[in-house]
Amino acid sequence: MGFYAKRLAPIVIDALCGSKGLASWRAKSLAGLAGAVVEVGFGSGTNLAFYPDEVTDIFAVEPSAAMRERSMKSVSSFSGVVQFSDVKGESLDLESASIDHGVISFTLCTVRDPAAVLRELRRVIKPGGQLRVLEHGLSPDDSVAKWQRRLNGFEQVVADGCQLTRDPLALCRESEWNVTTSFQRYAGPKTPWSYLTSLTLT
Repeated sequence: MGFYAKRLAPIVIDALCGSKGLASWRAKSLAGLAGAVVEVGFGSGTNLAFYPDEVTDIFAVEPSAAMRERSMKSVSSFSGVVQFSDVKGESLDLESASIDHGVISFTLCTVRDPAAVLRELRRVIKPGGQLRVLEHGLSPDDSVAKWQRRLNGFEQVVADGCQLTRDPLALCRESEWNVTTSFQRYAGPKTPWSYLTSLTLT
């Protein structure tokens, strides 16, 4: 892993995924959660400001040491307990059916094997628990999707593996989860990065 991936990519990713324009999306995605939550792709802890007070414990899955370091300020202001894990989402170090709910925000676009991550979350979340998914992804508009395909290779380099051409709704429908609610639209002007999907899975 080079200097860019270690030090500069986290700054770029924070700027793209931590913008104020995404705050309302994050708040709605996390509303109603309680108890112990596993968040795959914890990043710099941007979601912490939006978790309900009823969330008491967060198992923060983040393999990037630079991102974990950047999250310390957010963690220090969180009222609950944050426990870090540096494993990848495809192989979580948690007991089966041990967590109340799961969260994955702007991470299915980057993980090597999204299907495996979704299976692991199905394994560790208790029966009756929910998985909240918030992602950017492939646009239904041909003109936007064309640019997403053109820029996909560049995006993977600049944003540490992030892909513009994955369809999060299709990925989740093909998983062991049931999609109970889905909401999709552009967050602002139509760009290769602005078509968002918010899902609740059970």
